[in-house]
Amino acid sequence: MGVQILEPNTCIRGCCSSKTIPLHLPASSYTLLSPIARGSESVVYEGILDGKRVAVKKPILSTSEDLDKFHKELQMLCKLDHPGIATLVAAHARPPNYMFFFQFYESRNLAEQLHVEEWNPGIDQVLKIAFQLAQALQYLHSLGIAHRDVKPANILLDRNYYPHLADFGLAEYKKDLRKISIENWKSSGKPTGGFHKKNMVGTLLYMAPEILKKDIHTEKSDVYSFGISINELLTGVVPYTDLRAEAQAHTVLEMRYTEQQLTAAVVSEGLRPVLADPESGAPTSLLSLIERCWNADPESRPSFENIVMELDSIMEHAKKEKEVENIPGVPYIFLGDQLPSDVSNIRTYQESINWFTQGEQLAKRTSLSASSARMWADLSNNSLEYHPILSWGSFATCGRRETMEDTHFLMPQMCGEKDIHIFGIFDGHRGAAAAEFSARALPGFLQTLGSTNSPSDALLEAFVKTDIAFRNELLALRNIKGAVQKDWHPGCTAVVALIVRNHLFVANAGDCRTILCRGGHPFALSKDHIASSLEERERVISAGGQVKWQVDTWRVGPAALQVTRSIGDDDLKPAVTAEPEITKINLSPEDEYLVMASDGLWDVMSNEDVVSIIRDTVKEPGMCSKRLATEAAERGSKDNITVIVVFLRPVSTAERIY
Repeated sequence: MGVQILEPNTCIRGCCSSKTIPLHLPASSYTLLSPIARGSESVVYEGILDGKRVAVKKPILSTSEDLDKFHKELQMLCKLDHPGIATLVAAHARPPNYMFFFQFYESRNLAEQLHVEEWNPGIDQVLKIAFQLAQALQYLHSLGIAHRDVKPANILLDRNYYPHLADFGLAEYKKDLRKISIENWKSSGKPTGGFHKKNMVGTLLYMAPEILKKDIHTEKSDVYSFGISINELLTGVVPYTDLRAEAQAHTVLEMRYTEQQLTAAVVSEGLRPVLADPESGAPTSLLSLIERCWNADPESRPSFENIVMELDSIMEHAKKEKEVENIPGVPYIFLGDQLPSDVSNIRTYQESINWFTQGEQLAKRTSLSASSARMWADLSNNSLEYHPILSWGSFATCGRRETMEDTHFLMPQMCGEKDIHIFGIFDGHRGAAAAEFSARALPGFLQTLGSTNSPSDALLEAFVKTDIAFRNELLALRNIKGAVQKDWHPGCTAVVALIVRNHLFVANAGDCRTILCRGGHPFALSKDHIASSLEERERVISAGGQVKWQVDTWRVGPAALQVTRSIGDDDLKPAVTAEPEITKINLSPEDEYLVMASDGLWDVMSNEDVVSIIRDTVKEPGMCSKRLATEAAERGSKDNITVIVVFLRPVSTAERIY
């Protein structure tokens, strides 16, 4: 800002210092203008500092504890440096006027934009704000700081609508959170908004259930508040209402609930705001992420590291869809759509078809026919039996390939069932089409089949139905002149892990692989379906297929495919079947984690190698996945590499490298 730093650049107590931020200012250097906002703890003014527009936060200091809080907040702000954090440009930390000077953000805060200006951001804008806010919170958590008051009113927007997280009056270092008891919450900071919230930390509408139960705040409590806020950004309405105008919404809230009633509904009944409608254009993957963020169990919520990775993937997918939509002359074709009679402008390259969307549309249609009955309700749900506690993460890379043909999905708490989780990897060949289609379609089939079939039967039928649907889709497109090449026969291998309470089912078709670490040792849950296996060769030949030695190994048919089971590959059916082999086991306390990966990992690593690497890695599933994939690339893997790691019992991170 050009303001001179006066030495010594410290607060009056000497506990706050900075090399770049002036901490005491001559009265002539700044001017306070009109108030922007008033709260119980501070007044924010528009101001001028060194000739430039700023926002000046002037705390109301009534007690020595309030003054202690000012110094504590200043110490923290002086250490923060991130584009997603509101920028402190100066402070006056000496009597009689204690003030914070922040960069001025032209578009005010997100709550005002949504509920006063009635701003309706597009999905691309929502994704950008969510991603940038998640990066800011990831940065805070990496420093061991919990914000404790994440909400739209504390998200400032600049002229480009880039979000900046503000108001660190309630923020605490993780190491200090453990010391804060219920009795001193009030002195640690009053809430900054909402209704009926006398002794709560944070704003009631955005508070996680554990906070409402008066447990200690953690980073995962910030994740909950983030999920509520992003859903509000999507819907435009105040949480727990259907109203946009904030004042009117809060009046309705106070008529509907007392503080105790809302708290009880959130904690005991699982009440959450109405989730954004998929018809709004919000990706189903984003809606699933929001639901996981506001999960009642803090351990089941993703970390911001995983949230950032997932949002990045969702944005990349959205970008890809938009690029396809904008290709001149290429119609957006869905299975069952009325196709144009004039197809002369359709490009002859199948790359113009968005197979993710094809599969997703099929999944939506399939889910409409799903029974409302609970999935696999007949399986034991005895509270005395062992139940795994999951955390999960993934990493995928092209490796040395020019294109990415792997896809995967993570669907913990499938359809809102807290004890049902599904994870899958699809390794494409002859293009990514089958893998992209299957990653969206197969979960939809499984959801439909779950209420009427056993897990094993549902998995088998979901694989077969996905295969048939994909091949029918190709056939329909081949009937459109030039839509796809006649001799194009894409396929993919697939492995899916389904956890139903303490039961684990692994369905595998091809050469992806899944292992379980049990008591520190690898336990194979799948076997490779490849032509070099005598059993698989004989099965293919008996089904009418051809297998012969080509180049360096046994291969199937004119396509020279190495795998003997897959989804797609319609030129090799029925010999190359989509029917998976299914392994079922009961999980126990000695089961540590699950590793699923495409063959790009297993080509260069043994099961024992994988267990050894995780043993020496920080126990965060996303980090373990990345470490395995990176190590495989360094060992010379020539294929795409996708890894999913699912821990089956609680783990810490830096404390547990065993």
